[in-house]
Amino acid sequence: MISQSIRFHTFGKAEEVTQLEPVRLPDLQSGEVLVRMLVTPINPADLNFIQGNYGVRPELPDSPGIEGCGEVLESQAEGFEVGDKVIFIERVGTWQSHIVCDARKVLRIPSQIAPEQAAMLKVNPATAWRVLKGFEQLEAGDWVIQNAANSGVGQCLIQIAKQMGLHTINVVRRDGLEESLKALGGDHVLIDDAELVEKVRAICGEKLPRLASNAVGGDSALRQMDALGEYGTQVTFGAMSMRSLKVPNKFLIFKGISLRGLWITKWLAAAPREEVQQVYDQLAAWVIEGKLEQSIDTLYPPEKVSEALVHAQQGERGGKVLIDWRALA
Repeated sequence: MISQSIRFHTFGKAEEVTQLEPVRLPDLQSGEVLVRMLVTPINPADLNFIQGNYGVRPELPDSPGIEGCGEVLESQAEGFEVGDKVIFIERVGTWQSHIVCDARKVLRIPSQIAPEQAAMLKVNPATAWRVLKGFEQLEAGDWVIQNAANSGVGQCLIQIAKQMGLHTINVVRRDGLEESLKALGGDHVLIDDAELVEKVRAICGEKLPRLASNAVGGDSALRQMDALGEYGTQVTFGAMSMRSLKVPNKFLIFKGISLRGLWITKWLAAAPREEVQQVYDQLAAWVIEGKLEQSIDTLYPPEKVSEALVHAQQGERGGKVLIDWRALA
């Protein structure tokens, strides 16, 4: 069988080195599934992968794509049937019309979930979930502070925290985002400046945040540490500022702050399959119920991948840029 695949033969600018080309798929073996792709998002990690700057550097040529939603066309694996809707929990290069892979790399999801939302389920919602559930035993009414609150993970964290009964302080770099973030369920939206810590203390009083979600690093992360309560935890999963942390001793000695890191790919590789399934079942249920939604800017057909990649790198978009394989001519 021939798959139409977006591939790159050399590292470089994504819009310049990728192209749509036919690739012959291997025959289906025991324990494998053949999946027809429906929708795949363009993530920053995909761009880094094409540039050769990601945590995994592939042998070329290769196809990008760390997440996506598809439909099983043929199965030689127990637990999967034709017509099952699936997402990918391990990297298989999802920017292809069809994929043959080990069934352990896919996860069944409810058929009711929209493919566009399902395609974005693996990374951002799961990262937000792990930040909130994996490091502190939070209780309803506790405060959480996050920077880059208008990012994909940030918006998911607001919505998931709301379902958990948590209060969020959402830190952003510019004005004009308060209305949209509060509409998602955010309690407070603050600018990431020198007055941040004072404002957080005025809001929370003695019940300062127990958890900080850090996607920025640098001075923003230090302000978060200052705003945390004693023995609070800061979880770092991104470094948008491209600046490393130089942590003042006082935060460790006198406040007892814990610094943790999260890469959702490593969690998926290490966590028991049952736990992973339970997490995504809950996330999918919230999506179906309208309690968790990620914004979408534009869907592009695969033939316009270069245009899609340029668009995906533009600032202040209205959401994710997606590749719609259903539109393949």
